[in-house]
Amino acid sequence: MSDLPRRAVTRSAKLASLPLGFAGRTALGVGKRTFGKSAEAVAMEIQQRTAEQLFKVLGELKGGAMKLGQMLSIFEAALPPEIAGPYRATLTRLQEAAPPLPASTVHQVLAEALGEDWRDRFQEFDDRPAAAASIGQVHRAVWADGRDVAVKVQYPGAGKALISDFNQLARLGRLFGVLMPGLDVKSMLTELKERVIEELDYTVEAESQTITREGFPADDPDFYIPEVVAQAGNVLVSEWIDGTPLSKIISDGDQETRDHAALLYCRFLLSGPSRCGLLHGDPHPGNFRLLPDGRLGVLDFGAVDRIPEEFQYRMGRLLRIGTLDDIDEIEAALRDEDFIREGVEVDIEGLEAFLAPITEPFVTETFKFNREWLRDMAARVTDLRPTNVVRQLNLPPQYVIVHRVLSAGTGVLCQLECEIPARAESLRWVSGFADEADAADAADAAADAAAELDEAVGSGEGEPEPVA
Repeated sequence: MSDLPRRAVTRSAKLASLPLGFAGRTALGVGKRTFGKSAEAVAMEIQQRTAEQLFKVLGELKGGAMKLGQMLSIFEAALPPEIAGPYRATLTRLQEAAPPLPASTVHQVLAEALGEDWRDRFQEFDDRPAAAASIGQVHRAVWADGRDVAVKVQYPGAGKALISDFNQLARLGRLFGVLMPGLDVKSMLTELKERVIEELDYTVEAESQTITREGFPADDPDFYIPEVVAQAGNVLVSEWIDGTPLSKIISDGDQETRDHAALLYCRFLLSGPSRCGLLHGDPHPGNFRLLPDGRLGVLDFGAVDRIPEEFQYRMGRLLRIGTLDDIDEIEAALRDEDFIREGVEVDIEGLEAFLAPITEPFVTETFKFNREWLRDMAARVTDLRPTNVVRQLNLPPQYVIVHRVLSAGTGVLCQLECEIPARAESLRWVSGFADEADAADAADAAADAAAELDEAVGSGEGEPEPVA
């Protein structure tokens, strides 16, 4: 990676350039106001230039800063396309350009984790990586018992670089605050750092994957979670699963397949907290496979969010209130959850206009997710005018990963151009979303379904088939 700055001094210098650039732009803005340029025009110019430099620097740094750049979707969402587009392109180019680890280095990591006799654990091991990510790569192999497995190997030094970059970037709260003045940046970055530290620990990932598999067991009719085969040090071995990647369905799938995959994708993200207490934190299409039997296979449990029952209820209640017509109740709920920080005043009409289309999928019986709707949502968020209400909103630390999943998941559904009953799925799986009337209707429907099943089984019909 000779073309990517790796040395600590170079990395620190690039990160240190960010606040210096901000100071220069601020001084320039004062000068322009002195010569009659409007404060709003100057503010927008400063924000755009700040964002451009921020993401340019993050995109040039492989490792922790790049990982942070990928995770800060809230800032990317606040940028106009002419800035966000090149930034995303830079990240993609760097990701694709990163050469794989030499086989000798992979073998060294395996020996450190599994022992010098690591080859005895495998019947076969492919030195060519099957996939690569920002902090590790995956190899296909055959375990000693004959199972096909995926072997995840972490890049040496990835953890140290990641933490170093976070410590540098955590000092730049004022810079990030230029983009979103209502945001408690320091708390958000602290939460992100804790989550990324967890992502580096394959022991935590193995535990999360195991817990998820317990909530979605092997005979689940909708989902398949690969079993953890072994874990030690910076190596994680899981069952290998084949199937059609969600990205392939996005590009080539027919409408029926799109709707089916989208429904399962939505159901998995919504039901995870209630079924196993965990929210899958990286809903990238590459982490999902549609299996030949119609189930959805799920990969990569490095980024998860633990959702206690009490918080599940609060999230569901907030979502339900957001679908109501009472904007005063909506504002009160947002203040209760600290989405509007104490002392911050918002334009109520602007807030109502902003939220209405966002909550539409949870109001109608079915909703057509498409790129046009997504572009409209993006335009609302990327409006950098100081009057845009979204710039006054906060993202509480406990909602950081939830926001990431909701934003990315919605984007995937729009890429699938699907029509699904998102409201019904929310009523079924999200605690607190159903009001008393909804809960009663859901209970009656469940009772009717159970009675029909009992009647069918009693008459010899509808007996479940054995699961292979």
